[in-house]
Amino acid sequence: MFQGSEFITTYLSRIPRNVRWVDIIEILIISFLFYQILLWIKNSKAWTFLKGLVVIVVFIGIASICEMTTILWIVKNVLGVAVTALVVLLQPELRRALEELGTRNIFKSILPFDSGKYTEEGLFSDKTIYEIAEACVEMGKAKTGALIVVEQNQKLTDYEKTGIDIDGNISSQLLINIFEHNTPLHDGAVIIRGNKVVSATCYLPLSDNRELSKALGTRHRAGVGISEVSDSMTIIVSEETGKISVAYGGKLERNLDGEGLKAKLRSIQNKPEEEPKKRFIWKGRSKGEK
Repeated sequence: MFQGSEFITTYLSRIPRNVRWVDIIEILIISFLFYQILLWIKNSKAWTFLKGLVVIVVFIGIASICEMTTILWIVKNVLGVAVTALVVLLQPELRRALEELGTRNIFKSILPFDSGKYTEEGLFSDKTIYEIAEACVEMGKAKTGALIVVEQNQKLTDYEKTGIDIDGNISSQLLINIFEHNTPLHDGAVIIRGNKVVSATCYLPLSDNRELSKALGTRHRAGVGISEVSDSMTIIVSEETGKISVAYGGKLERNLDGEGLKAKLRSIQNKPEEEPKKRFIWKGRSKGEK
């Protein structure tokens, strides 16, 4: 115990006396950013590149110790090109990281001009939840594959443009008809904004998450992919099993029933809070009151 307290005292005595609270905040920010970078590297293809980079660095270190001048000259002249090549190779991962950074709530609160700001256009009613759930359950029974993206704060305009404009009120009959086999609109995803189906046959980005089951097909990977780059919720109906799944925030939840699907949709419904109506009581002058 005494040795421990002596070690702490010795360690604290080495800290400069002119440390400001700003320096402490700066250290915490750098530590947080470094942790987030490592976390991003681990969950992306950059992890494989990092392991290869470590091997190269070890090789260069050995070459430096052994004074292999020719190898060191080559490394010195190729280093600039290698950094550029690394950025090009990691371009999809860097783009996804910036997209995730832009969708954080902290930026939406700081930047008032954010185009993804919540508006009443994105609201959907209880009737819409019921119609979507009913359609998915019916398509599951018939083993009709479906991919439905429910837009939230972040606009999906780029993906909407890849499909065909619908602009129709949501109903179970409309959704079932869109995904019916051998129809022009059945292939691709449907995008829902508020209480309307805005577009069908839309192309979505595929997820490269290695943790997803190999048994999952393109429809499920597309559902997870769009949830990784936006705040939308995607509903997937499997054509092989008829099971209903939901992708949200890059996570996939499988084997939902109708009530479970409704609960998931209600969790992102964001109903506006109704202001309590104030009752005004007009007091008349009672008898005998002057």
